[in-house]
Amino acid sequence: MIEIRNITTLGDLKKSGYQHQTIKEELRQNLIAKLKKKENVFEGIWGYEETVIPDIERAILAGHDINLLGLRGQAKTRLARLMVHLLDEYIPVIAGSDLNDDPLHPISRYGRDQVAGLGDATPITWLHRDDRYTEKLATPDVSIADLIGDVDPIKAAALKLPYSDERVIHFGLIPRSHRCIFVINELPDLQARIQVALFNILQEGDIQIRGFKLRLLLQIQFVFTANPEDYTNRGSIVTPLKDRIDSQIITHYPKTLEIGKRITQQEAKIHPAQKQLISGAEMTKDLIEQIAIEARKSEFVDAKSGVSARLTISAYENLIAAAERRALINQEKNTVLRIADFVGVIPSITGKVELVYEGQQEGPGIVAQNLIGKAIRAQFVDYFPDPEKFRKQKEKSPYKKITAWFGDGHTIDLLHDMTNAEYEKTLKSVPGLLDLVNEYHKGQDASLKLFLMEFALHGLSEFSLISKHHLTAGLQFKDLLSGMFTMPKFEDGDGEDDDDETLGRQQN
Repeated sequence: MIEIRNITTLGDLKKSGYQHQTIKEELRQNLIAKLKKKENVFEGIWGYEETVIPDIERAILAGHDINLLGLRGQAKTRLARLMVHLLDEYIPVIAGSDLNDDPLHPISRYGRDQVAGLGDATPITWLHRDDRYTEKLATPDVSIADLIGDVDPIKAAALKLPYSDERVIHFGLIPRSHRCIFVINELPDLQARIQVALFNILQEGDIQIRGFKLRLLLQIQFVFTANPEDYTNRGSIVTPLKDRIDSQIITHYPKTLEIGKRITQQEAKIHPAQKQLISGAEMTKDLIEQIAIEARKSEFVDAKSGVSARLTISAYENLIAAAERRALINQEKNTVLRIADFVGVIPSITGKVELVYEGQQEGPGIVAQNLIGKAIRAQFVDYFPDPEKFRKQKEKSPYKKITAWFGDGHTIDLLHDMTNAEYEKTLKSVPGLLDLVNEYHKGQDASLKLFLMEFALHGLSEFSLISKHHLTAGLQFKDLLSGMFTMPKFEDGDGEDDDDETLGRQQN
């Protein structure tokens, strides 16, 4: 391709054997070559190998325009951007053309005039594949002039042309994307009258601007994205436009925890200094993904809105940041992730879930804490025996010694910013807790055992064997019954909670 790029005139281009082809033919041929070589076209996309990606490949082979329909955070835009890799690295363009005219097949007035006037001496340039991608977010203020074009009075005056001359037209984004991939994100947000303007471009290839009817055989690979929620909440894709979009492909969230975890770890931005300072059990990554799984089925979260993969990415970054902050405060050279660090995850949840009415009544903070608790409960039985099996056989329960100690009136406080030494001392003060971990996780290193001890306390509280209360600076664990009878305290006259250990902040 380097040799071809040395070609600078139409005559030399013809001698090279270059053949004109449409962008859809180009995408098709390059996809066929990659499929034969078993190359992965969509690098970094996980969970779509058997569903979405084959659908996209079939659409490209069929020469279809595509609508990617799915909830937020399902990699729709990323899929569209990766299609650029199916384009030729460089293509020839008539120099100075606004519409990326192919020298062998010009469509604009300028391109035709150049070839007619200069013939084989017509100068050409080369356009890289990265410059052949255009993306537009559909917002209510998008106009036909933005997308299609309008008459430019300044150009008419500068060139001394009458308004009847088509050269006074300033073309919009779509004509300028000739021989390119053009993406419109959130298509339902585009006003219906603007959507109508796309009809002829998709089907017949002609456009109309201020009375000009131009037969421009635009060669564009259209990719649209849409959220199903938009069909009812903010707008809809008008039926004739849907009819003209050849393939509608439905995206989805990761179907397994492992796929979700792979996506999160790939996308999370962790500073090298954080990687050196912080280590952690694989369980923490599982818990982050489990939070998203619980949110997607929660009665407090709007299922139509979805739970973006950005939640888990942001949550993991905040989890690492919480541990880093704790280590910096305590001037420790290294630390291990704790369940207590999940307090940092709460802001990542509250800003990324849409609550139904019941969830709004609970409050975003409480819903976030509940989701973390449900994630712990769901993961708990993968590491320890299911407490439900011992409800009627309490004497055989492996948790008997721990619950009995709390039943005797003992409590422990696990504060967010405890030093490593304080953290270890507090956990080991609970009789039976280390024995429980040793019984089911013998041979694990000391740091993982401490994490499992903390995890066990949280799990027991989620199964209502002990109680957990939120303090200003951390958590307190105590007997379930004593927690039930803790009464709220108020300062005189202000109605504010004077004791963080109140019923209103209990998790159980």
